[in-house]
Amino acid sequence: MRLDGVRILDLSRLLPGPYATQLLADSGAEVVKVEDTDAGDYARAMEPLTDRDTGAIFEMVNRGKRSVALDLKSEDGRAAFYRLVEESDVVLESFRPGVVDRLGIDYETLLEHNEELIYCSLTGYGQNGPWADRAGHDLNYVSVAGLLDMTRESPDAKPQTPGYPIGDMAGGLFAAFAIVEAVLARELGNADGEYVDIALADVVASFSQAVAYQSLTGDPAEPRPSETPLTGALPWYDSYETADGRWLVLAALEPKFWRAFCEAVGREDLVDEHGTDDPDVRAALRAELEDVFRERTREEWETALADVDAAVTGVYAPAELAAHPQFRARGLVERSENAPPRIGFPARHRETSTETTESVPGHGEHTRRYLAEVGYDEAAIDRLLESDAVR
Repeated sequence: MRLDGVRILDLSRLLPGPYATQLLADSGAEVVKVEDTDAGDYARAMEPLTDRDTGAIFEMVNRGKRSVALDLKSEDGRAAFYRLVEESDVVLESFRPGVVDRLGIDYETLLEHNEELIYCSLTGYGQNGPWADRAGHDLNYVSVAGLLDMTRESPDAKPQTPGYPIGDMAGGLFAAFAIVEAVLARELGNADGEYVDIALADVVASFSQAVAYQSLTGDPAEPRPSETPLTGALPWYDSYETADGRWLVLAALEPKFWRAFCEAVGREDLVDEHGTDDPDVRAALRAELEDVFRERTREEWETALADVDAAVTGVYAPAELAAHPQFRARGLVERSENAPPRIGFPARHRETSTETTESVPGHGEHTRRYLAEVGYDEAAIDRLLESDAVR
């Protein structure tokens, strides 16, 4: 289902909310960024900057959107926003709980202007609970949700900060999913408007399914890092350094993959050690594998095992992604003349394209257009611009 004809007013800034609405824009929705009249989305000025002197993060997640700048603290700015709400399907906001109430743009207020409105609040800890008003960033959310603890190689080791902002991206993805769910329910006649409360910390916690049973039924301190089948406990499911100082991962959980690997590297003597629970045997096997993988470079190993069903892949840096033959074949990296290269929509539709070729919007670039669409004449728009209620 394409989202053509669905208009979304995006009040969010930085990364989680804009990532959510970028996914929706890629799916055909018309996304209007509603920014303040001062600096707008903070990400516009965040380093690193592109050759257009715009924040790289901003350009990555705001392509093909529109920008309307309104002062929602002013009566005229709110009045203009209410008119936009009347002609829209979705509002997404990421303010701290209580801010939208003070601004007069909360769900109950906006329902008076559009009874079929879908309203999504995306925050760190949600709208209720003792932590609802706490400040936070991605590192806080992955920390409280248990993910950061699972990055440690041992109970005494320092937690390792993930290379990607997992909470921000996961929260944005889930917000997009929840909005599509609400739009579909409305179109099917199962609901009118809807309020959706999403907490980034909740979404990260929901990623713990692989260890949830042990964690919820046993000692709160268990399972410890590196003691689960998917976090380093198994020598046949781990990463290994190669001769050139790079890394490979071996993910031979199934015996058939392990056997194929052992036969390919000439170590049939190791086949029967798969599945052992003996810690000494596991330690010896890990040492053997370390020696094996140090015999060749990453490229040599990938070439040698390319046609072997052994679940072996190289560990790649983000900078290598664009040149990787798999991602190139998938067309994941998108390039166009009027916008920076970016990682595109990660789903392929047979009948419709999800590529967004338009550029990122300038701050307030579309204010006049949208005010005209909702009934303001030229004189009224000029008056609002002069009063600084809009930009």
